Amino acid sequence: MTADTAQRGLVLVVEDEPAIAALVRLYLARDGFGVHLERDGAAGLAAARRLRPVACVLDIALPGMAGTEICRRLREAGDWTPVIFLTARDDEVDRIVGLELGADDYVTKPFSPRELVARVRAVLRRAAGPPAGAEQPRVVGAVTLDPARRTVTAAGVPIQLTSTEFDLLAHLMARPGRVFTREELLAGVWGYAAHAGTRTVDVHVAQVRAKLGSASVIRTHRGVGYAADA
Repeated sequence: MTADTAQRGLVLVVEDEPAIAALVRLYLARDGFGVHLERDGAAGLAAARRLRPVACVLDIALPGMAGTEICRRLREAGDWTPVIFLTARDDEVDRIVGLELGADDYVTKPFSPRELVARVRAVLRRAAGPPAGAEQPRVVGAVTLDPARRTVTAAGVPIQLTSTEFDLLAHLMARPGRVFTREELLAGVWGYAAHAGTRTVDVHVAQVRAKLGSASVIRTHRGVGYAADA
């Protein structure tokens, strides 16, 4: 299939159910995105590498290669294009596995096409970050975060984070010592309400901590939430 271009950039959609793929394409196109569709995992991975989309919407259960495997291979190759998973199973294990592979968000079927478009816009806003020079670097303990360049170092070592992981850490480091509830983090970082499930916050926090290693500044305040403390 050929890729349609549009002013917001190209979104790769890998979905093997034609009706769902057509609906997602329609709503993304209405919002100004170009859309390229693929229906199996191998073709989806090849398209992601060839077309360099601004975001990928990946069904988890695909013929030939799962969406999680596409994401894993992209991340291993250093490609941090925002990824949103589509899953037919409202299963916590699916969500956690997907997020651990470096996905930015997930949507469970059946879903609202408008919500999916909103999620795509949200991950792109997070990936873009603030205008250059808009914010000064933040330092908490051994971690330095530069909002303008969207870079993070821990004890002087560069750390690669997804756009969502970066914004979670940035949100916490903006007010060191301030304890944020999971609901506040969902609203402030993901941009949607707590009904989406606060487990998402816990998984992302665990991923950021793992990447920062011994330099991690994220502290758990049991029964409340999380804070960035030196």
